[in-house]
Amino acid sequence: MNAPLKAFGPIKAVIFDMDGLLLDTEGIYTEVTSLIAQRYGRTFDWSVKQNIIGRGANDLANYVVQALDLPITAEEFLVIREPLMRERFPTAQAMPGAEELIRHLKAHNIPIAVGTSSSRQSFGQKTTLHRDWFALFDFIVTADDPEVGAAKPAPDIFLTAARRLGVAPEDCLVFEDSPFGVTAAKAAGMTAIAIPDAAMADEKYAHADGILRTLKAFTPSACGLPALEWA
Repeated sequence: MNAPLKAFGPIKAVIFDMDGLLLDTEGIYTEVTSLIAQRYGRTFDWSVKQNIIGRGANDLANYVVQALDLPITAEEFLVIREPLMRERFPTAQAMPGAEELIRHLKAHNIPIAVGTSSSRQSFGQKTTLHRDWFALFDFIVTADDPEVGAAKPAPDIFLTAARRLGVAPEDCLVFEDSPFGVTAAKAAGMTAIAIPDAAMADEKYAHADGILRTLKAFTPSACGLPALEWA
């Protein structure tokens, strides 16, 4: 069920998270993390996964290693994970409504950016099948961008995106699928709409300005953006 949006003023720019929001990569992360856990006789399940969605790589690795009591360091976890991810990322599919919304906003000259916890390298791998419409974004801000000091839930990624777009934070709308991402957007002083994983409890998004089940449930005209008739 969609939660009603809080009232907010006209939006001048839109910033999108990527993993689980524009691209369906969460299943890849789950598969790979489960494979690593199984190597050490551990089980990676929802009780752990729900607490890592949206975290940066280092933070995620530290949490998983501790939560599963893995006999490896966080650094070793990332080294083991990297080739498994690299093999799978190029198969990532678009989330429903993602391409349509991006093309609509671009056609109406609305400034748009990606603000992702992914590295620039993994961004390139994940967007393999979608380079045409990802090329429509005005800016791509990744976690390893030299201007980004800290990963989400810090606001750095979104503030960097707004600065490059030339739009004040309070005039930006952020779409996020993770509680950490919503926290980052609100810390940046932006409006945040959450589109959670179906298994996530809405209570984790109490700080969002609204909750939708899919991008296709978004009504752009409700926040001063050009109207869109979804296909």
